[in-house]
Amino acid sequence: MTRPFRLPWAGPLPLTLALAGLLALIQQQLLLRQPPRLERLTPVAASSGPAALQARFSRPMDPASLQAASSLAPPLAHRWLGDGDTLLLNLSPDQRISSPLLLELAGRDRRGLALPPQRWQWDPRPRLLAVVPAGSGEQLQVREHDGRWRPISPVWPRITMVEPLGGGEAVAVVSRSETGRFRVWRLPLRQQPLRPLGRGRPAAPAPVQAGAPEPIGAGEMVFAHISGNRRGDLLVQAGGEQPDQVSISLWPARGGPRVLPLEASGALRLLPEGGALVVPEIDGLSLRDLPPRPERRQTLPGSRDLSSFCPRAGRALLVRHWPDFRRSLELVEPGVAPRQLWLGPQALAATACSRGGERIWALLIEGVGRPALTLVSLDRRGSVLASRRLAGWELEPGTGLSYDPTSDRLALVLRPLGNRPGAPPAAPRAVLIEASSLTLQPLPQEALQAIWLPAG
Repeated sequence: MTRPFRLPWAGPLPLTLALAGLLALIQQQLLLRQPPRLERLTPVAASSGPAALQARFSRPMDPASLQAASSLAPPLAHRWLGDGDTLLLNLSPDQRISSPLLLELAGRDRRGLALPPQRWQWDPRPRLLAVVPAGSGEQLQVREHDGRWRPISPVWPRITMVEPLGGGEAVAVVSRSETGRFRVWRLPLRQQPLRPLGRGRPAAPAPVQAGAPEPIGAGEMVFAHISGNRRGDLLVQAGGEQPDQVSISLWPARGGPRVLPLEASGALRLLPEGGALVVPEIDGLSLRDLPPRPERRQTLPGSRDLSSFCPRAGRALLVRHWPDFRRSLELVEPGVAPRQLWLGPQALAATACSRGGERIWALLIEGVGRPALTLVSLDRRGSVLASRRLAGWELEPGTGLSYDPTSDRLALVLRPLGNRPGAPPAAPRAVLIEASSLTLQPLPQEALQAIWLPAG
């Protein structure tokens, strides 16, 4: 009997492969016709303006169409930066944010297909975080945008250091017991700076929610110093009873702790953007890369102290000490020698800066007994923009300046000077200062430390 003739591609396996290829081609064509999707929208640290958002899409987008079709209310100037499927919405500098923003997101991808319109409520304003007296101890509290204060931590006998971690996802705290021993804690926080709205009305800002404090390290220490960065990493310098019990450990945002074989002559500081740290040494300052980067060390000689970091990566303010007991303020930038901005006999108690050092604030102390306190504003060339004598106030020891670009205000802790000799000292207070006019706004809340808490 003659067997039926069959084509060579008509067998089960070739036919299955052909159908699979046809199905893949149909799926590819369907995907090419699908509109782009917003996969992720997250707040990120801004270096050139008051706030920024990072948007990731399913397809490469046309930034010009996003710029034309999207909007902000109130109508703040902004730009879409980048290329491809991940873009940055950056607010232009020198704009104040006094309320939550409404983001209407729309645009087209490179194929011309429209992104489904979306509405988001975005509140990039930081809250004021303060250490306040509570009962027989001290407690962390935040000042909400409506002016109310809320406790977010237990009461410890003493709080010596506070350091925000990441974009406000947590706060690191150093507490001191009644016996003088120190302990490091990580206090997780939950904030909602960004919420999808759909067709609903804007909601009232949600308050900060704090979790239970998590102990960092093996127990109590003779001393402890901490430093954090925007990634959420925490550096802990701690010591025990003996000199050989001093340790330097890095607690990454993800993963276990790592002991760093470093020696330092003072407090170490993590770079805000991560990846490296500043190490004080006998003959100057050194910048060292952290694992997994290859080991690298850059040294800046001279009697210098790190005062503060600027928002833009690689910029910082240094205090240099001269043999004639004068001090100078320097702006350091990548690839160039430090630039001297100010020189004088006064003590530089605290500094802060905006963006890459376009504006700089320095708190000067002069005299003994009842030293005079002066706040100076400088530009990046060292020219004086404004100066104000803070008569009737003194700086609370161990505190500094903290700058908020969304409101263009500085935060610090000042203590009113008493007029009667021998009278008990007045309680220190959190004070807000307009960064341009240097006008003071003392808050009624008693505070021992104050710093801006990023919105998340």
